[in-house]
Amino acid sequence: MFERLLARWRAEAANSLRMMAIAAACLLMAGATFGFLCAAAFIAALYAYGPVYACLVGAGVFFFATVCLLALYAALAARRRRIAEQEAARARAAAEAASPLADPRLILVGLQIVQAIGVRRLIPLLALGAAAFSLAARSGDGKRTARRSRRREESEQS
Repeated sequence: MFERLLARWRAEAANSLRMMAIAAACLLMAGATFGFLCAAAFIAALYAYGPVYACLVGAGVFFFATVCLLALYAALAARRRRIAEQEAARARAAAEAASPLADPRLILVGLQIVQAIGVRRLIPLLALGAAAFSLAARSGDGKRTARRSRRREESEQS
């Protein structure tokens, strides 16, 4: 079982490493291409307008690329922040939804109380608690049904 899991992790890591190497090579080639394009634009501007304007055109191109990259970075950072907030909200909702009865400490305390009082004395108390719970659940269900019927009436009137 662990061998298959480790083999899968190893294969995923090797695939990720290959993909990163290919991405790095593509980035290097794109940088070289961009450099030659900038050199060609500089030489064309140099022949047409002179050295000062050629340098200004080159600076403008790099400034535009910098602004585009900053905008991309800001968008990705906002997206990452939004995703982190959503995950934190999900985690908070899951923590709030967790039943306190599932807490091992509470179960241990309950077992100690049962041991101290005794099972024979707790049977009538548990029956009374179950009856109260069923009555509370039934009355809560009636309130929900009344709310649903009120909503239906309001939507039909609109």
